Amino acid sequence: MRPPTPLPFLLLLLLLLLPSSPAAAAGGADGWEAIGAAAAGGGRRRVASPEEQEAAAAGVLRRLLPSHARSFRFQIVSKGGVCGGSSCFRISNADGSRRNGAEILIQGTTAVELASGLHWYLKYWCGAHISWDKTGGAQLASVPLPGSLPQVKGTGVKIERPVPWNYYQNVVTSSYSFVWWDWKRWEKEIDWMALQGINLPLAFTGQEAIWQKTFNVTNRDLDDFFGGPAFLAWARMGNLHGWGGPLSQNWLDQQLTLQKKILSRMIELGMVPVLPSFSGNVPNTVDGDPRWCCTYLLDPSDALFIDVGLAFIRQQMKEYGDITNIYNCDTFNENTPPTNEPAYISSLGSAIYEAMSRGNKDAVWLMQGWLFYSDAAFWKEPQMKALLHSVPTGKMIVLDLFADVKPIWQMSSQFYGVPYIWCMLHNFGGNIEMYGILDSIASGPIDARTSHNSTMVGVGMCMEGIEHNPVVYELMSEMAFRSQKVEVEDWLKIYSYRRYGQSNVEVEKAWGILYHTIYNCTDGIADHNKDYIVEFPDISPNSFSSDVSKQKAISEVKKHRRFVLSEVSASLPHPHLWYSTKEAIKALELFLNAGNDLSKSLTYRYDLVDLTRQSLSKLANEVYLDAMNAYRKKDSNGLNFYTKKFLELIVDIDTLLASDDNFLLGPWLEDAKSLARTENERKQYEWNARTQVTMWYDNTKTEQSKLHDYANKFWSGLLKSYYLPRASKYFSRLTKGLQENQSFQLEEWRKDWIAYSNEWQSGKELYAVKATGDALAISSSLFKKYFS
Repeated sequence: MRPPTPLPFLLLLLLLLLPSSPAAAAGGADGWEAIGAAAAGGGRRRVASPEEQEAAAAGVLRRLLPSHARSFRFQIVSKGGVCGGSSCFRISNADGSRRNGAEILIQGTTAVELASGLHWYLKYWCGAHISWDKTGGAQLASVPLPGSLPQVKGTGVKIERPVPWNYYQNVVTSSYSFVWWDWKRWEKEIDWMALQGINLPLAFTGQEAIWQKTFNVTNRDLDDFFGGPAFLAWARMGNLHGWGGPLSQNWLDQQLTLQKKILSRMIELGMVPVLPSFSGNVPNTVDGDPRWCCTYLLDPSDALFIDVGLAFIRQQMKEYGDITNIYNCDTFNENTPPTNEPAYISSLGSAIYEAMSRGNKDAVWLMQGWLFYSDAAFWKEPQMKALLHSVPTGKMIVLDLFADVKPIWQMSSQFYGVPYIWCMLHNFGGNIEMYGILDSIASGPIDARTSHNSTMVGVGMCMEGIEHNPVVYELMSEMAFRSQKVEVEDWLKIYSYRRYGQSNVEVEKAWGILYHTIYNCTDGIADHNKDYIVEFPDISPNSFSSDVSKQKAISEVKKHRRFVLSEVSASLPHPHLWYSTKEAIKALELFLNAGNDLSKSLTYRYDLVDLTRQSLSKLANEVYLDAMNAYRKKDSNGLNFYTKKFLELIVDIDTLLASDDNFLLGPWLEDAKSLARTENERKQYEWNARTQVTMWYDNTKTEQSKLHDYANKFWSGLLKSYYLPRASKYFSRLTKGLQENQSFQLEEWRKDWIAYSNEWQSGKELYAVKATGDALAISSSLFKKYFS
């Protein structure tokens, strides 16, 4: 442990990291102007007044740091003044009189810029850190008392946006993370968005109430159309219908009221919310026959396509006012068009846009580019061009959704001239997994913006689930204001200081290791947590037993290298492993060494628990393979030994997770039930919450859902009550089979396990909502037990 680093040293590092004024991109200026003009809507769109936005920024400060509510003064300025034609914020000392006690003046073009300037000052002048509550929350203890805030040298610091837009959300985040939120939680999230500089957020809450008022069908027909709360994202995209539903009138009304509060706050902060539009999917029945129900895609040549789309846009305007010109529509997100004929695809794109523009003449279509990656066999150049060029120039923005791993802009000639936003996808299913590509984040947006004929107009975060990996989201948010590549190693030294509120040699070294291991995934594989604890193989060991020894051998040879766990057997799921676990365990040891100095920090305890969990879960993968190898060799003693160790790891990880409020199953279930007004709703919402994180979709008595464990979570309560019984049932049958010299009966195990799963999904048992145990002591004990 060394004494806290003095702030002047931090400021020297800051000078190395601060972005300079943005260099002009090689191309794309016309795209920026077209999109900007369309978004502004010629002044027709409602925009909060400067006074409203200054008050909104002050509200963010008051909720974040009430003790310093009078220490900052906020001022909205025009782009043409202080900012020189761009969107920016400027940090300077308040005037000599320190009017109303203000010490620091934050100027900006919108309230989002004001909040971003506040965040930048707190980070780089005060050593503070802000993350989601569930990832440790805010570290504000390092902020000096009012009257003692660090002064800004010279005339101040101006930070410009190199691109106009900072987008946020994935269409499925609404189900994986936001589904049970009330206004209190949404208010916190919108504050977080503003502090991170997000000015283009997706706003999908409550749209079912709009559809109810738009569709000329009975509520009974809609009951078979809308999905349940935890599955609404996929019902909206036409991927499924009715699953987990129906939606009560209480839910519809409640969510519409919530949406109005969300939109009102976004507008006050100067954000441009992205609202949904009509994708062509409609409810339909033929004589009540379930074979002909309920999601249909209208023919784009049908006049009804335009009529429905127009009615939906107008109904939104009636409810919310004229608040945006940007609309999201993803007709073929995880769906495939009925034909690959470019003419049909073009006609469909034209119909989608015409429906928008009839409702709002200044409409801009925001479309996910995920389909170009996820269904690459279909979307070749002719099909892509047909869709992208089906609308007028400047009337479409594409989200390059997976640019952190598979950038589409590079293989599509800048989306064939269509403006796009460089996005980080990062997370699938809301899985809990330490993972990231910090180098890609630190350089990818810069490479795209400065590339030849660039049409990039923004950066974005499009994760499927949030509240994990705070370091990844901190860096990605900063890229909205950085015009040069970030030197990650230097940035992490400041990040470590800020996150824990003091300097620590061991933790600083640990972050250096994590940067080169866990947060340096360069194998090009989309990370989805398939650790054997949370995604247990649903196959007979006999089908892959001949490969287990080879797989284990490869694992031993390569365990200190970046690799996918096995590429040997197609039948055995392969947990993604791209780094040396030995090096990651060194980082964990360094974290533990810092415990005496940092144990009171919530951010430290979160990171310690997460890294311990990560290390133990990777060990469990090796133990599982050892068990399969013993089974292949008909080694009963070995199988018993490794079975016991695997099950013991599940119990120990559950105990570890129980020591931190942020790794508990209980809050997810209690938040779901809290929205219910009747016992039937309470039962339905809890079933939705339990089912999404386990089986996800329908199953038979002998076959699990193909989506089982997709949204898996490392949560205390879920491990002991769900994953542990599943593994226990499996290994018990393996052991019995060896004892009786019988082959494994996969179907019998499935019957047993799936029956238990269905019972658990319908259960009502309660789970802890508050942590128990000392996280540092438990982590230290488990380290000695498994890694010493």
